Amino acid sequence: MIFNYPNGKKYTPNTNKEPAKKARVQKNAAYSNRGMTLEEDLNETNSYYVDRGIAVIHKKPTPVQIVNVDYPRRSAAVIKEAYFKQASTTDYNGVYKGRYIDFEAKETKFSTSFPLKNFHEHQIVHMKAVLEQGGICFVILRFSSEEEIYMLEASHLLTFWERMQNGGRKSITKEEVIEFGHQIPLGLHPRIDYINVIDYLYKLS
Repeated sequence: MIFNYPNGKKYTPNTNKEPAKKARVQKNAAYSNRGMTLEEDLNETNSYYVDRGIAVIHKKPTPVQIVNVDYPRRSAAVIKEAYFKQASTTDYNGVYKGRYIDFEAKETKFSTSFPLKNFHEHQIVHMKAVLEQGGICFVILRFSSEEEIYMLEASHLLTFWERMQNGGRKSITKEEVIEFGHQIPLGLHPRIDYINVIDYLYKLS
């Protein structure tokens, strides 16, 4: 089956077995020292919350548009080609102690700032709408070079986005992330305990 990105570029999976095997070994080694990818860490965290009845929060599935289907027989269909559609909202949502939770997760290799180009206009519009409805909305930012993770409330992100729209800087400085955000230490179980920050900010504990 052929998958394409929204820009039409063909998605090509890694078919070289040896490098893939080597990458897995390196990844496992990195996990013991520095952690997995941000998405993997958050998925593990969310599983921890669900398993213990703490919260029900999941990653939204990536939307796919099917463009070519083959019907080899009447009772079966085979997808031949599809496109990854650009998500219209954020990565994660769910409920915690009766409150709607909605957040986006992004990471950067930069160590002194977080580029706002990592976010899309429709995500900003969505987060603003969530806040207007009284939901708890935020972003989790990871500085991968230093393995630092911060939770930044969406209200602050909207301020930085508006600053950019008005001709200001196109990134959030590391100092601003530290000032307005809340650092989340990387743990074992759960990996990224953002619920602890929510309890602190919204007095839900």
